[in-house]
Amino acid sequence: MHHVLSAATTAGYTMPQVWRVLTKAGYFIGLSGAIGATVTYATTVRPALRAPQTAGQDAEVLRRRSATYLAWAGLVLLAAGYFQLAARLARAGKGMPFGDALAPDRIWDYLHAPAAKGAWVAQGTVHLVQNAVLAVTAAALIALFVPAVRRHTDTIAPTALPLSLAVTLIAAVPATKPADLDKWLDLAFDQTHIVSGVVWLGGLALLVALAGTRGRLGDGAGLLWADMWRRFSLVAMVCVGAVTISGLWLSWKHVGAISQLWTTGYGIALLVKILLVAGLVAAGAFNQFWLMPRITRARLADDSSSLLHLTLRHFPKVVWGEVALGVAVLVVMPFIAGSARTEAGSAKAVSSGSVFAAGAALVLALAVSLYATAKASDALSRRLAVAAA
Repeated sequence: MHHVLSAATTAGYTMPQVWRVLTKAGYFIGLSGAIGATVTYATTVRPALRAPQTAGQDAEVLRRRSATYLAWAGLVLLAAGYFQLAARLARAGKGMPFGDALAPDRIWDYLHAPAAKGAWVAQGTVHLVQNAVLAVTAAALIALFVPAVRRHTDTIAPTALPLSLAVTLIAAVPATKPADLDKWLDLAFDQTHIVSGVVWLGGLALLVALAGTRGRLGDGAGLLWADMWRRFSLVAMVCVGAVTISGLWLSWKHVGAISQLWTTGYGIALLVKILLVAGLVAAGAFNQFWLMPRITRARLADDSSSLLHLTLRHFPKVVWGEVALGVAVLVVMPFIAGSARTEAGSAKAVSSGSVFAAGAALVLALAVSLYATAKASDALSRRLAVAAA
């Protein structure tokens, strides 16, 4: 990444330091584990485990693995949150060496610093509240290491869900009132981008971890997993739509011309991210148009062997690739700093009625496209089922 950015005309672009890359990527990994896993457990895993056709032993195996995963996610979130807080301190004001910013007393002073002139709240206070919520969220998840607590996974995971969402939403609270509508939209779309992205990646990671239990599942587990993959496909589709719409807004705000994607440091980092996300979408499309119809065909034909093979062999292999691409996206994120418009000397992006009209048309087109994708996948499933019959 460093050599690629150096090859561009990057006047005004500053390469992030190693500690900045590690702390920011680690923070997003922590959010993926907490938000993505709790959302996916609540929307995908728990409903499938409670289905009447699910064998009790299979449900217990997957519930235990889910609890363990969530507990580790809590530990990762706690560690990542501390390093991210130190990184914020290192970048605050005149800045300081990251090693010095790790000192608890310095962090405490930062969290209790008075508000800046013109601010309605101190930035440190915002981060104090955020990290208090982060600590509570992590504690709730880490408690799942305790066997007696693990029996209540179905309650704890949904409880931790809004808390984990609050971690990122509170951090976005501005210390000063946004100057105009564009600034409010920047905040809203930025959080939409983060939340939808970590739900997508974190959900994939949880399901891959759960697929590792296949050796302990019964012969009928293929039906259970077909239900889970179907449920998560809907979650992922919503996330794709949210990532796309919010990403288009943020890209328009910071990139003034297509050429800036390869002539500025910001643009190159963004282009790499776009290509990685395109790979994620392509893998999702493969799942939707190739694997899901075949899973449906095997389910309707009552072919337990094929169903088990497709849901717990083929599908996880593709998802592993998606997780790898997702982690690469998180590593690239710290390099997307500043603005390509600023680097290239372009005019600042200003919204207007025509911009909002174009945006509304794009949202409508994307919604129609995603709906058509779901319908096409269903039609293909029915066609394969009829052919098999």
